[in-house]
Amino acid sequence: MFSGLVSGTGKISKMKVGQRTITLAVALTSSRFLAQAQVGDSIAIDGTCLTIEDLSDRQFTVTLMPQTFKKTTFKDRQVGDLVNLERSLQVGSRLEGHIVTGHVDEVTQVVDRRQNENAIELVFNLPNRLAGQVVAQGSVAINGVSLTVMTATKDTFSVGLIPHTQTVTNLDELRIGSRVNLETDILGKYVNVNLKAREY
Repeated sequence: MFSGLVSGTGKISKMKVGQRTITLAVALTSSRFLAQAQVGDSIAIDGTCLTIEDLSDRQFTVTLMPQTFKKTTFKDRQVGDLVNLERSLQVGSRLEGHIVTGHVDEVTQVVDRRQNENAIELVFNLPNRLAGQVVAQGSVAINGVSLTVMTATKDTFSVGLIPHTQTVTNLDELRIGSRVNLETDILGKYVNVNLKAREY
């Protein structure tokens, strides 16, 4: 479980794509990020929950199953790309974002980008099957970053990136057409399912 508050970034240093598994190595931008981390720990890379399999001071390695690779933006990634990193929540820590599972729902893309005072407003395509799970003032995770939905229509939604978010995540790199990992709020999922069940 994660909070969507990205606490580090890294760059993909190696990617080996096989038929059964995909191995990914990430070089850290700060060695302090994985202080006290161990092999077997969970880590979210661009919002995708994965397991550390090899670890050094400045790099770690994970393995993806083909289904995860195909369902996320990892299929678009290349060596050198910047990724968002978050370690799993600790019991007793403050939950300042929202509950993020690290299970990506869909890959979606930026359809508009505009400056809104000191913030960047990004508009994303909203996949039809997720329309009931994204509401204004609700929460979503974009590449693992917990964000508040500003507006939501039948087929789009928008979020704002404050200067801090622009600085500490890879979302500042997004342009029109950029593809991202989207995870909707787990609470919204349950509400949506229960409401649909009452219709029958």
